[in-house]
Amino acid sequence: MKISPEILNLVPYKPGKPISETQREYGLTTVYKLASNENPLGTSPKAMAAVKLALDHQNLYPDPSHYELLQTLSKEWGFPTKQLAIGNGSDELIDLLTRIYCEPGDGVLTSVAAFNAYEVSAPANRAVIHKIPMKPGYLFDLPAVADYFLSHPEKKIRLIFVSNPNNPTGTFVPKADVESFLEKVGNRDDVMVIFDEAYNEFVRDASYASAQNYISEYKNLIVLRTFSKIYGLAGFRLGAMIAPAEVVEVYNRVRKPFNVNDLAQVAANAAVQDKEFIERSQQICWKGLDYFYKKLEELGLPYIPSQGNFVMFDTLRDAAKVNEALLRRGIIMRPLLNYGFKTHLRLSVGLEHENEAALKALAEVLKEVPLLS
Repeated sequence: MKISPEILNLVPYKPGKPISETQREYGLTTVYKLASNENPLGTSPKAMAAVKLALDHQNLYPDPSHYELLQTLSKEWGFPTKQLAIGNGSDELIDLLTRIYCEPGDGVLTSVAAFNAYEVSAPANRAVIHKIPMKPGYLFDLPAVADYFLSHPEKKIRLIFVSNPNNPTGTFVPKADVESFLEKVGNRDDVMVIFDEAYNEFVRDASYASAQNYISEYKNLIVLRTFSKIYGLAGFRLGAMIAPAEVVEVYNRVRKPFNVNDLAQVAANAAVQDKEFIERSQQICWKGLDYFYKKLEELGLPYIPSQGNFVMFDTLRDAAKVNEALLRRGIIMRPLLNYGFKTHLRLSVGLEHENEAALKALAEVLKEVPLLS
């Protein structure tokens, strides 16, 4: 049977290398994975306690309305439940929004080196991806994004994705730029603007502002969140959306009735209320980033100050060779060739001993792999 060219030409998302695979491939017992921006503290103790209590009724279907979780999110985030929706990871939200708003041939607009999921979801839903170059400093160029959208009506762009802070660069769009951008493209009937704020809780820069602050002003604005990072629930697969009620209503028509399992709902409900765990997660992230900056400077490696729980840095060498040498030492970082970066790696913050092991191994590898001329 014939398969559409959009599907055949689709480049699948490549996740970080698992610990078990690295152990098997290199014959290692100790491996530190600092590649996927996971929470090094694990999962909230309150979430794990709630999950254990819920194990006894897993013969029952999960709540299709996500009632308890939505009530908690409404209280914590300050939005009515009719403006909140839950997905099986933010990946499902991205995919279904693309399906909802894009006809075949319509456009999806984002930046070069933005989160790869947009580039996967667009062709999978027969849409066309358009990418705007970044500004110097690996920054989202929101004025250029707005100009491209406004000057190319023939592209039929229906979705604009802004990853803020952005993965893998760790850069962000400051409040003033967000406001200027929304003034240009907000409240239109022909495009939805989606701010993906997976790393929102790790931001330290005072000039940042969440796009959720503008939801009430713009009828075409959507904000995405994840429970995989600050809450340590990556294995449960859970994402959330803050949006106008009309958007949530349509989304709930399209999603599967049991898209989020019971244990994920229970875990998230407890995790968002575990303030102590959230604060500890922030502190270990910020301390780890400062450590990375110091060590990378000592090694003479350029890096990008990050508002996520990771840092992207330039090895000044063939990153594939550096990565291979690190793997042989039991250190998993993230190569970024699929984002167009041939000499860069992304390093997630781990526990203190993991961070130290990673930078020690990196220092050794830099002596082995020659600089690019």
